[in-house]
Amino acid sequence: MSAVDVRDGKAVGEGAAGPVIRPRGLVDLRGRGGGPLLMSYPAGAVVVVSGLPGSGKSTLLRRWSRMAPVVDPRASHLACEALMPAWLPYAVYRPWARLRHLLRLRAEILSGGPLLAHDCGSRTWMRRWLSWTARRRGGELHVVLLDVGAAEALAGQEARARRAPRRVFARHRQGLDRLLEALCLHGSAAVPEAVSVVLVDRISRERMTAVRFSPADAPRAPLDRNP
Repeated sequence: MSAVDVRDGKAVGEGAAGPVIRPRGLVDLRGRGGGPLLMSYPAGAVVVVSGLPGSGKSTLLRRWSRMAPVVDPRASHLACEALMPAWLPYAVYRPWARLRHLLRLRAEILSGGPLLAHDCGSRTWMRRWLSWTARRRGGELHVVLLDVGAAEALAGQEARARRAPRRVFARHRQGLDRLLEALCLHGSAAVPEAVSVVLVDRISRERMTAVRFSPADAPRAPLDRNP
């Protein structure tokens, strides 16, 4: 299967199963119809799927999960919840759930294999930490950002019967709006910690049927700086 690098969304390679995208920089797939797309990343890449609660992150990650482990913060939430008394509110043990999530992310990244991560995407410190941790193993950070709009995200929450608190949703929405505005103004320079940012809407989200992590594209291991 052949592929051509996509740089700022200007080139798409053709493979036996359809277009193959190997993203670099800012790649805007919004408003692009067509057939299935294969996303191709280097071996060892950390791919963060971001967007509002209900935007389809979990659905996309399930579709891709046979190719790499998926780390979802909800799994840490549920694991901590199972250890706590039922009357204890989540706000009390939220710090432990978040720490558990970060430790799992770190362990999976340092294992050296590819990783798919579920994250809201608006927190700069998180992207920087993921990028720094990935580089320790010679990997790269890539972001897939679902831009489906607040109305569709709320409808997605209704469909799954799991609603984010209004204040949490509003905070994520403000953060993602700022990120999208920065990407519009500055392109990929707005997210320098990521090798690529792929912007996806509802239509292109459904086209992203598969992902691969190509050994041929594997980055070199970091040099040992010790004498």
